Amino acid sequence: MPANEARWDDLQTILTGTAGRCQCERQRLGDGDWWHMPVEERRDLLRSEAHCDDPRATETIGLIAYLDAEPVAWCAVDRRSVYGRLRGSSVPWKGRDEDAGDERVWAVVCLIVRPGFRGRGLTHPLVAAAVEHARERGASVIEGYPMLTGGSTVSWGEMNVGSVGAFTAAGFVEVSHPTTRRVVMRREF
Repeated sequence: MPANEARWDDLQTILTGTAGRCQCERQRLGDGDWWHMPVEERRDLLRSEAHCDDPRATETIGLIAYLDAEPVAWCAVDRRSVYGRLRGSSVPWKGRDEDAGDERVWAVVCLIVRPGFRGRGLTHPLVAAAVEHARERGASVIEGYPMLTGGSTVSWGEMNVGSVGAFTAAGFVEVSHPTTRRVVMRREF
C-alpha cells in the first residue's frame, strides 16, 4: 500500500537496525548531505516525504507491505531524478547515455524486509507493486539496481537493493552490468 495510506508507526516498525539509521534518505540526499545529518532529522525528512497517516496526500515516496495486518516490508520508489546518490554515482550510468533528470523514469532504490520475515519471497510482490505504483503515476519506465549474489549469502545491508530474481519476476530486463555484482534492470511501459 502507498505509504500515505499507512501508519507512520508501521513504517518505523519496518525500519530497524541499519535501515533505522538510514531512514531511507541516503539515496535521496547523497552521501555528503546524508552522512552529517542526525538520524532524527532523517526521520523527520522521511515523515514529510512519505506522508504516512495522510491518505489525502497526492504523493508518497514508497510502499509498505503487510502480512496478516503486520507491517513487514518497505519499498522506496519515486522518480529517478530525486535520488541524489544515484545521480552522483558512476555505477548505474556506466555504458549508458541518457538524461539522469528525466522525470518519466522511476526507480526502485531500496527494499527492506523486517527481520523475522526475510527469506519468504516478500520482495517479489513488493517490486511488482512498485511497478504498478509508478505506472499509475505516469512513469514511462521503471528501473532497479539489484545485486547478483552468485548463490552466496549477502548481508541484508547490501541486499537492500533487492535481488535480480525479484525484478525479473516483475518483467524487468537487464540493460547493463556495470560491476561484478550490480545489474541495472528496466521495465518500459
